[in-house]
Amino acid sequence: MSQRRKVSLKVRLAGGAMLLTVGTLFTAGAMFIGMTRVSDRLETALAAEARIARYSTLSTQISTFLVISTEAVQAGLDAGARGERLEPVVRNINTTFGQLRRDLEQAVAQVEALGLDAQSRYATQSLGLARMEALIGNTVSGLQAGPDNAETLRARINGFASGFDPLLNQAVNAEILFRNEILTGIERLRQSLGRLAIVIAVLSVLTALAFYFGLVRPQFGRLDRLRDAARQIGSENYAVALPETRQDEIGLLYSETNRMAQALSLREDNIRKDREALNEIIEQRTAELRTANAALAKTDENRRRFFADISHELRTPLTVILMEAQIGQRQGSGADSAFATIEERAARLNRRIDDLLRVARSESGELALDPQPVDLAEILTDVAEEVAHECANAGMVLEMASCPALPVVADANWMRQVVVGLVRNAVRHARDGGIVRLVPIDEPQSVGIAVVDHGPGVPPSDIAELFERFRRGRSPEGQGFGIGLALARWVVEAQGGTIRMQSPLPSDDAGGHGTKVSVRLPRKDP
Repeated sequence: MSQRRKVSLKVRLAGGAMLLTVGTLFTAGAMFIGMTRVSDRLETALAAEARIARYSTLSTQISTFLVISTEAVQAGLDAGARGERLEPVVRNINTTFGQLRRDLEQAVAQVEALGLDAQSRYATQSLGLARMEALIGNTVSGLQAGPDNAETLRARINGFASGFDPLLNQAVNAEILFRNEILTGIERLRQSLGRLAIVIAVLSVLTALAFYFGLVRPQFGRLDRLRDAARQIGSENYAVALPETRQDEIGLLYSETNRMAQALSLREDNIRKDREALNEIIEQRTAELRTANAALAKTDENRRRFFADISHELRTPLTVILMEAQIGQRQGSGADSAFATIEERAARLNRRIDDLLRVARSESGELALDPQPVDLAEILTDVAEEVAHECANAGMVLEMASCPALPVVADANWMRQVVVGLVRNAVRHARDGGIVRLVPIDEPQSVGIAVVDHGPGVPPSDIAELFERFRRGRSPEGQGFGIGLALARWVVEAQGGTIRMQSPLPSDDAGGHGTKVSVRLPRKDP
């Protein structure tokens, strides 16, 4: 790989930016130097104009001097009077000469700063200025101290005029020539700056074009290819092959994009294979599920038929037994207590058959409730009578607190069956506790029944699961609550109530163990 291709894009961009910066600085420097030189030359030209103006002032003052001195001579004034009349004009002339000397000194300094070869010219001007001063000084001295002969004085004045005028013209012409040279130099400098500006502009345009077409535009093309590749990947087309010919930043990005596309393509292949395998599994499991559902439907149909047959086969003899017991009690044969016991047991067995049929219908998704106004206290009494024998056989004591009237609107048979199921769960799992308590719940908005045992309790993490269908609690016998609690919650919540389990109980309630299941229904006062 060539060295050119190893150059970082950052370095190339920085180099191009540096080149543009150098060009800009060069242009600014050239313009600054050119404008500075133009400004200095303009100041020199203006100084020359000022000196020309002073020479003009000096010429005016000399003319005034000639007029006054001529008038004084023609008037025949003596030397003292002539001196007094000439004194203001001479003073102004001397002041102008002083200013011209200072101007020439400054001009020499400006010429040295500009590097112009005009020092000899200013030296000649200084010499001419000195001659003019000497000439005016001699003339003034002759007028103030000379004889009073008018011809002699006029001759002196004429000699001054004829000698001073060429010197003044020479000085003015020298300043005009210098000024013109300065202006010509400014024009040449302006033309040079113009040509330099054109050259710099052309070079700047060429540099910008070279920077754009040689560096920026190719990168735009590479970025466009990268954008197209990103869109291609976004449309799930991973057949991306960006050229990896350069190892700059965009080249590295090309390489990473190619690797990303390859990884995504491989992942998509794996996902497709997994999806195909999953579809096969789903089809297989679906077929198995259909077979199982068909078998389950057949089993459920057989079960319902079995329950219907059992109900029919049991209800007929039970009806006969109930009728015979009732007839026996009416005949008064002396066995009334026996017939009453037979009637009670037959009625209880008939109720068990009803319970069995209700459970069977609920498991098939049918929950037929018959809510009627009922007193939970009566249901509590029926429950106690129904489970008393089972509790006694298990060696447990069934305790029931005094129960006030607990009016609700509910299905009495279902509620009795729910509470009986809760007591049987306690008998099955809390036998070691020895006690099962039926506690009425009497609250302003709700009433209910709580079943409390003193058994080992239920782990708090398992409570929510126990109310799910086909979930079983962990017990030493391997038995569980199973569908009982799920059905109980279904029945209670269908009637607008709630069922809650608390375990373990507080230490002052069950010694730190035990379980409490509370069933609440909305209070319906008559």
